[in-house]
Amino acid sequence: MFCKNCGKELPDGVKFCTNCGATVDGAQNDGASGQTTYTGTVNGGGNANAPKNRNIGVCILLSIVTCGIYGIVWLVQMVDELNAAANDPNATSGITVFLLSLITCGIYQLYWFYKAGQQVNQAKTARGMAVDSNVSILYLVLGIFGLSIVTYALLQNELNQLA
Repeated sequence: MFCKNCGKELPDGVKFCTNCGATVDGAQNDGASGQTTYTGTVNGGGNANAPKNRNIGVCILLSIVTCGIYGIVWLVQMVDELNAAANDPNATSGITVFLLSLITCGIYQLYWFYKAGQQVNQAKTARGMAVDSNVSILYLVLGIFGLSIVTYALLQNELNQLA
């Protein structure tokens, strides 16, 4: 069985995810043998950075209306949620991605777009979903041509599917 919150494979009989701490709803103890069996779903109470389902149109509109300020917030949240979805605690944090992108005039963001494609595939593989090996290149090319907002939208779509 896999954790519905973070995607990590769980041993049989656990009541909490060993990775994110989410509780396993429907975990029941049969009393006689002391075995706990899984009969339900995992609730999302464990990981604050678990992917959230966001409306992409609203995020784009807010980014435009606030002259990009919301885009920064959106990027930071996406990075942290993607790190959690890919179960990659050592990945670069959202704030660090933003600051390094700012310092390098966007060059680090192009690198991160490429890595984000790999993390999306890692998260999908952990959940048994189909992966696209060219998604990293797509994100990178869109970023090179100045279409970072499109990359944000595509990444948010992936996160919405993982949520």
